[in-house]
Amino acid sequence: MTPRPRTLTVFAAASLIEAFTDLGAQFEAAHEGVNVQFNFAGSQRLRAQLEQGARSDVFASANVREMAAAVAVGIVAADAPVAFARNRLVVIFPADNPGGIRALGDLARPGLKLDVADPSVPVGQYTLSMFDKMGRDPAYGETFRAGALANVVSREENVKAVVTKVALGEADAGVVYVSDVTPQAAPHLGTVEIPDRFNQIATYPVAVVRRPAEPDLGRQFVAFILSEAGQQTLAAHGLIPVDGQ
Repeated sequence: MTPRPRTLTVFAAASLIEAFTDLGAQFEAAHEGVNVQFNFAGSQRLRAQLEQGARSDVFASANVREMAAAVAVGIVAADAPVAFARNRLVVIFPADNPGGIRALGDLARPGLKLDVADPSVPVGQYTLSMFDKMGRDPAYGETFRAGALANVVSREENVKAVVTKVALGEADAGVVYVSDVTPQAAPHLGTVEIPDRFNQIATYPVAVVRRPAEPDLGRQFVAFILSEAGQQTLAAHGLIPVDGQ
């Protein structure tokens, strides 16, 4: 007998588009009749949508703050969230490097056009924390943060918008997650690594929401993400597995 069609709805951070699309296809292949539908956006926007009554079975955030906010308003049970991956920041610039980016200090050079995520977005918060750390380092000085922020020409609602604008040459540089430099984006970008002392390690939590339409599928999907196969898929897309260093 053919299983009845079922739909699993997953709200996931924009930085998870490639990894979760892959995971969703694998999950569908292993669960006949199941269709995984994704809503990808900034974590803060997804949490707001859930607060406003949008229906989902699973919520995956790019930071702990938005998941904690979801718990606080009762969208997610307090014991439901579990960390499933981590990520780190990288500076990107167009392949032809019109801004002459050579090092992190160039981000504060007068006249540079810098594109970042809005501070309401997890990666935007991490970017500001990075600037704060660099400003406290004698190698960059107290004026670094102000100089970098003065160069910001656009603040995006999600990290993928930063990647797109920089790849198109609409900005000289941007700050995104390492996992956003996908095989498709990499030919159009150059990168500058950010040392650990300045970098921000993003922890990604996932949870089945309260009163999901498909609770069993939601739990199975979360379990799959945490499985060896799921973690290998995340790593293949540039994310750091929860047991990675």
